[in-house]
Amino acid sequence: MSTKLAIIIPCYNEQEVLPMTIQRINSLLCDLMSERKIDFDSFALYVDDGSSDRTWEIIEEKNQSDNYTKGLKLAANSGHQNALLAGLEAVSEIADITVTIDADLQDDERVIEKMIDAYNDGCDIVYGVRSSRKNDSFFKRTTAQGFYKIMNVMGAKTVYNHADFRLMSKRAVKQLLKYNERNMFLRGIVPLIGYKTAMVEYARTKRVAGESKYPLRKMIAFAFEGITSFSAKPITLILGLGFIIVILTLAAMIYALVAHFAGTTVPGWTSLMLSIWFLGGVQLISVGLIGKYVGKIYIESKQRPRYNIEKSHLEDKDNTN
Repeated sequence: MSTKLAIIIPCYNEQEVLPMTIQRINSLLCDLMSERKIDFDSFALYVDDGSSDRTWEIIEEKNQSDNYTKGLKLAANSGHQNALLAGLEAVSEIADITVTIDADLQDDERVIEKMIDAYNDGCDIVYGVRSSRKNDSFFKRTTAQGFYKIMNVMGAKTVYNHADFRLMSKRAVKQLLKYNERNMFLRGIVPLIGYKTAMVEYARTKRVAGESKYPLRKMIAFAFEGITSFSAKPITLILGLGFIIVILTLAAMIYALVAHFAGTTVPGWTSLMLSIWFLGGVQLISVGLIGKYVGKIYIESKQRPRYNIEKSHLEDKDNTN
């Protein structure tokens, strides 16, 4: 019995690179079908995450001209993680295995064949892991590696050098969809599912066309979302910092009393101002961080839908060409 594969590709303003992406994905599907590794009903689902360019028009055109391209249009930009979830939920009942991959062609789609081999060996989840970061700038490489280390220290079970390029079996996808939180961080949630896993290494290349949809601002926000979604340790760290400051304040008070009685008191406006600014900064950060957690609770309590589907092209076609 052959395996039906669905490749989920979230897209946001990808009109420059999308035609090339579709061509390469279709070529991969044809090769895998000819090798009898996947069913002839396998397909790629492109999830348009509220793009403002011609991304959806391109998807619709390709859907009409070939049998492998299917589309899902979200009514508004819901974010990369929600776009992935929309695609996974849409194919959860019709695909035996799913692979999620970005539309920018930086992940090596040819590694999907190795992922399928690992699935056939009994793995429910197969992670695509970067073999190196030599193509990244020093800043991006350092911050990315630091992100994974911080996540692990905070208690999140992330896979080092893995983004969202992964294969999941049908039962793994169904387990993933049972996680109902609105602040989804898939890199941390998928390892919680359990089941047998494997890793496949690949070399990540430079973006072929278009601009990155994850500038520094979004990368920092994404990292902060991941940390606060999986751990309360930042609040614990603030509590510890508060105790340290209290201890240092007591030590400074003792020193000041000793200096006063010894007659060596020296007026220090600068040190006083620095202390006030430091404590004020710590308080603002603490209040902001606690507010972030409260805000997450507020969002979760409303139970709003993660996304709204405007159009869908998931109807079956006769894939016999």
